[in-house]
Amino acid sequence: MEPYVTIESLPSKTAEWLEAIRTYNTHDYPLDPESALIVVDMQRFFLDSNSPTFTPGGPPIIDNVKQLIDNFRETGKPVIYTCHVHDPNLTDAGIMQWWWDGMCFEGTEEALVHRAISPRANEKIIFKHRYSAFYNTDLETVLRVLKIRDVVIAGIMTNMCCESTARDAYYRDYRVHFSADATGSVTEEMHLASLLNLAFGFARVTTAASIISELKSGQS
Repeated sequence: MEPYVTIESLPSKTAEWLEAIRTYNTHDYPLDPESALIVVDMQRFFLDSNSPTFTPGGPPIIDNVKQLIDNFRETGKPVIYTCHVHDPNLTDAGIMQWWWDGMCFEGTEEALVHRAISPRANEKIIFKHRYSAFYNTDLETVLRVLKIRDVVIAGIMTNMCCESTARDAYYRDYRVHFSADATGSVTEEMHLASLLNLAFGFARVTTAASIISELKSGQS
């Protein structure tokens, strides 16, 4: 299957996606100074083309995700990672065990975040067993302690763990900024459908460059 986006086509594709959802993408709120970046499941398991759960939209967005991470770090704002993993004994697998062909097991090389965007020693990693980063994790506690008001979501998959996390953030009264060119999925249809749904009811859909610009202007 041909990838729906490449590094070269990402800017033009992003412009198409934003135009397609423009009618519903009406909540153009600025990034709050008290914001955090959530990097969702950018693990080797999902970014390796030989994996049964390879996400073709993942590799083209790595540079944009890295730029977001670098700028959040430079401005002293939290970067929080999520990793979707399961116990090798499948004690936490449940429905996931038969729903998917492959499982990402904790403690393996495949479970690690991509080398280009590895977490620093002092950065929080949320280990989760379901799509949402809020489900049965301490993410909400961490955000409350940090006094976060806005969350920026990047990573994969757009329509699975990213969208689920965005919706759960909205339910908890966080303003969500969802980067159309720093999230990726398996097909363009899935990616665009999530952007539309999120813009309509849950998030401001924008670009990595716009978020970075707001970060920098907030520091000036």
